[in-house]
Amino acid sequence: MGLKKLAELSNEELLEENNKIQYNKIVNAAIIGLCIGIAVYSAVKNGFGFFTFFPLLLTYPFIKNGKKIKELEKELKSRNL
Repeated sequence: MGLKKLAELSNEELLEENNKIQYNKIVNAAIIGLCIGIAVYSAVKNGFGFFTFFPLLLTYPFIKNGKKIKELEKELKSRNL
């Protein structure tokens, strides 16, 4: 959801999106933590290689999703919700 779409949403729709995103924040944090844990375990067990860093590459979409979350929080703050 782009910044333009966020500005067009009503207050109720923004609050609904916020509730969805609160759940997504927890899931994203868990997946990122799991991927980092797998990478550390792989590095300790097998040394460094492609498959050591592969789980870290999988975290990129979840980190990118964090930017969308910040945009939504910024819009909520601008509307004092």
